[in-house]
Amino acid sequence: MALTGRVALLAALGAVAVLFAQRPGLAVAGIALLLAALVVVDLLLAGSVRALRFVRDGERLVRLGGSAEIGLIVENPGARRVRGVLRDAWPPSAGARPHRVRFAVPSGERRRLTTTLTPTRRGDSEAVVVTVRSLGPLGLAGRQGTHRVPWSIRVLPPFLSHKHLPGRLARLRELDGNHPALVRGQGTEFDSLREYVAGDDARSIDWRATARRSDVVVRTWRPERDRRVLIVLDTGRTSAGRVGAAPIPLAGEPPAGDGKPGGPRAGHGGPAAAEAAGRPEAGWPRLDWSMDAALLLAALASRAGDRVDFLAYDRKVRASLSGASRTELLSSLVDVMAPIEAELVESDGAGMVSAVLARTGRRCLVVLLTDLNPASLEEGLLPVLPQLSSRHLVLVAAVADPRVAAMASGRGTAERVYDAAAAERLRGERRRITALLRGHGVEVVDALPEDIAPALADAYLALKAAGRL
Repeated sequence: MALTGRVALLAALGAVAVLFAQRPGLAVAGIALLLAALVVVDLLLAGSVRALRFVRDGERLVRLGGSAEIGLIVENPGARRVRGVLRDAWPPSAGARPHRVRFAVPSGERRRLTTTLTPTRRGDSEAVVVTVRSLGPLGLAGRQGTHRVPWSIRVLPPFLSHKHLPGRLARLRELDGNHPALVRGQGTEFDSLREYVAGDDARSIDWRATARRSDVVVRTWRPERDRRVLIVLDTGRTSAGRVGAAPIPLAGEPPAGDGKPGGPRAGHGGPAAAEAAGRPEAGWPRLDWSMDAALLLAALASRAGDRVDFLAYDRKVRASLSGASRTELLSSLVDVMAPIEAELVESDGAGMVSAVLARTGRRCLVVLLTDLNPASLEEGLLPVLPQLSSRHLVLVAAVADPRVAAMASGRGTAERVYDAAAAERLRGERRRITALLRGHGVEVVDALPEDIAPALADAYLALKAAGRL
């Protein structure tokens, strides 16, 4: 049973009447009995909430920063009309609106209510319960009941770095031979012969073909295709830290991406959109920035004809993807990434290397998205890194904290000078770790959150142009 504010209002009016009554005691008893009788009558005439039936429909996928509509069909098989208030409860991060809705369902009929979700957190979000309060005709009291109506929606990574893809694809076409300026690199595949022009590398001259013709002829080359790229996402404790701004795509922006339902779409809302969406101004976790960079690299590598696999690991395999076709790679990858969360444990470097070696046969490019944390790398990854770098080409990509750069430039007060000294020490440690990694033959990309995705894509293209894949 639930009482409404009208009962309190009638009680207040009764209290005023008691002030003017000759026998206040009897007046109080009479008013109390009258209110109780009205509440009981109203409660008996209210429609039953236990008999209500619920069915959900709507979207199952939505990108972070977008909106999705979830329908709730309410059927009333009872003998009385049910009118009142309904609350469709979701987790706070789902951004459900409206919180409560008034409804009325006549006997034997059904009504469809809509809840709009604007999630502020990536992952799976599940409906909690549906609470219904059926009011009587007087609006004084009602019956209240709770029903479990399961539904889940997966919030996908937004793939904001998609805006960098066209420029990188243009550079890829240059490397791939679709541009007149073909390149030559060690280990690349022979493409065709053409006449020599000023500026061509003399090492590319084909002397036998030149002897058969009157002009000097050079060989053209194209980067090798069908190489394997394994993207490894470190989901340990260092990936949980929040860095950078919180770029949330505006819900009203047109979709961009692979054009598939639920596929990645791009957008950028800036701090105002982040605040409106409820995203903390502290920024995204490193894990989310790494995912965004992984998506851009996967899109680029698949267009280059390479096979892309994915592995998320800390102390065990959290997610994996292999064998996805080029047309399904991005949609499959964002779906696999969506429920991954950072684990507050130290990553097991030896286990990660073993998991990578178990999934790779021939030589491939292993891209490890992690943090250049000295303690974590020196105790975990560095001792076992030679096992990996001796068999594969390894590229480590790390997201730097822009607040460290801001602290390093601080001057003026003693506190800011101490902050600047601490920041410089941290930057020096990252440079030392970078030098150690490169000493093992590992390529390193260390960039700010907004720059990590294009920087990783550029590093991949540089390796492709040099014929090192």
